[in-house]
Amino acid sequence: MSVSLTQLLLLGQGADLSSERGVSCDGELPAASDPALVERAKKARAALGDRAMILGHHYQRDEVIQFADITGDSFKLAQAAAANTTAEFIFFCGVHFMAESADILTSENQKVILPDLAAGCSMADMASASQVNECWDVLTELGVASKTIPVTYMNSTAAIKSFTGKNGGTVCTSSNAKRAMSWGFEQGEKILFLPDQHLGRNTAVLSLGLSLNDCVLWNPWKPRGGLTDDQIRNSKVILWRGHCSVHGRFTIKNVTEVRERVPGVKVLVHPECQNDVVSAADVVGSTEAIIKTVEQSPAGSKWAIGTELNLVQRLANAHPDKTVLFLDKTVCYCSTMNRIDLPHLVWAMETLVNGRLVNQISVDSETALNAKVALERMLALP
Repeated sequence: MSVSLTQLLLLGQGADLSSERGVSCDGELPAASDPALVERAKKARAALGDRAMILGHHYQRDEVIQFADITGDSFKLAQAAAANTTAEFIFFCGVHFMAESADILTSENQKVILPDLAAGCSMADMASASQVNECWDVLTELGVASKTIPVTYMNSTAAIKSFTGKNGGTVCTSSNAKRAMSWGFEQGEKILFLPDQHLGRNTAVLSLGLSLNDCVLWNPWKPRGGLTDDQIRNSKVILWRGHCSVHGRFTIKNVTEVRERVPGVKVLVHPECQNDVVSAADVVGSTEAIIKTVEQSPAGSKWAIGTELNLVQRLANAHPDKTVLFLDKTVCYCSTMNRIDLPHLVWAMETLVNGRLVNQISVDSETALNAKVALERMLALP
């Protein structure tokens, strides 16, 4: 059964959708303490065979990752979804916007399943279609919309991706943001980057050589974005006021503290971090780049990593010959990504084995049409 974004938001507000085509798993979810849970997962996975593919984002729990056929960041998993034309069911162990993208990139005969519908993304929720349309109306009024190219981070709703495709733009991920923004400047004079201000700012300034003054911040909660007409006209990059709740928490104080506490440590951060943190880091990279950096570093090297804690812990366990630390001394998981756990995955697989499809993510055809244009432009980038 398909679940709309509206239904997902209702779930986040505590609404009971059990009457809405049976999407609730209340009373059916296996207990997390069930000692047979792993064996049940193996049995259900074996029963589904080649009919199913499980995609697991790097930020997922180890208990889920162990059953993933492919692990990766949002870009790699989007490629995997687009490339697989045979699996009838795709279990997306990630968050809602990722499952939406997978549904857009796969055929009508394939079904995308999100094991827990509450696995959303706070960043994606920071840009609604109505807010972005209001912004575009202002740019149109000022005569700059025609030379402005939307570049939308993968961490956005299908509606925002659809807006992007309709208006000549592309989607990007942290691994190809530089190429996507360079492409945008090849198409026009100005970029509207949404919804993550930090990735947009860091890419513009640290990768493309623009200045901070070339960027302005559009606040969707203020009239005309809180900007003057001249600020909008004179800017090269209009950044949306959005951020990642995990990466945005790292501060320059964290960087200073870890360097004082661990002599010889190198700071490795994700480009969703704040600009001063990224500027002070030794290495900056996407999730895939962070993994490769640690893997390829020599034994005895020390890394303080600013990204989601599940991944940092997994890297630390995989490389006992190296020191791998979380950049912040306080614990911080991605709370919505962590909604996907083994009980939900087992429930979704076993229910499907028994002939009932649950938690299907389905994007309406009109929205999907233009969103697919934007996503395919991203996949076509060198």
